[in-house]
Amino acid sequence: MTSSSPLRAIVTGHTRGLGAALAEQLLARNVTVLGLSRSRHAHLKARFGAQLEEIELSLAEPARVAQWIATNALRDFVSGAQTVLLINNAGIARLGSLMDEGALDALRDHFETNVFGMLAMSRAFAGKLASNGGGAILNVLSVASWVNRPILAGYGVSKSAAWGLTNGLRHSLREQRTQVVGLHAGFIDTDLTRGLEVPKATPDDVVRQAYDAIEAGAEEVSTDEFTRQVKAGLSAGVYLDEPAPR
Repeated sequence: MTSSSPLRAIVTGHTRGLGAALAEQLLARNVTVLGLSRSRHAHLKARFGAQLEEIELSLAEPARVAQWIATNALRDFVSGAQTVLLINNAGIARLGSLMDEGALDALRDHFETNVFGMLAMSRAFAGKLASNGGGAILNVLSVASWVNRPILAGYGVSKSAAWGLTNGLRHSLREQRTQVVGLHAGFIDTDLTRGLEVPKATPDDVVRQAYDAIEAGAEEVSTDEFTRQVKAGLSAGVYLDEPAPR
């Protein structure tokens, strides 16, 4: 991520957990970051100042997302610099099975952010990435893209759809030389997994693997052994069995 022109990146969901680590490591590399989240990140702003620009925006509100994409503020951010990376990190994960009351509404909510929000952002920035030589899109997925547990069933369905969306974007944008990377991970040590007694990766390690994959030209990365085992077992039907507790 080096260039004679200023480098810029967009990170959705940059205020918490993995998103904060994704943004911080970019900022530490002198990349200017536009963060989109429902709130602002006071710590990162105090540390990096004008290098971090923030927009309070929920990807679960497609009308507002579309309105923001059309604003001068967005055009000002991407003009005069190399926007080389879009990170679709924002997502929601609500507990519940597909048989629960309210499952349909919950699934719609998951899709608004985890799938449609990802597509809206990718469509909005694809042209800018193309004009800067292609750039890259990093989509934060999950081991739940491949296996689904009742406790997070709606989340798993949306991540499976996001995996399919990532594959579709990859082929749609290949001609313009945009690298589309799917990031699959199991449990990560963030506030979202607090209280779960399971092995967890650190956000910094997951981010390091993600950026290493981008720089290596990879199109998919699995960040932990469990996720790699699940991916290797797809042809054997590992998704037909409930994964054993780890």
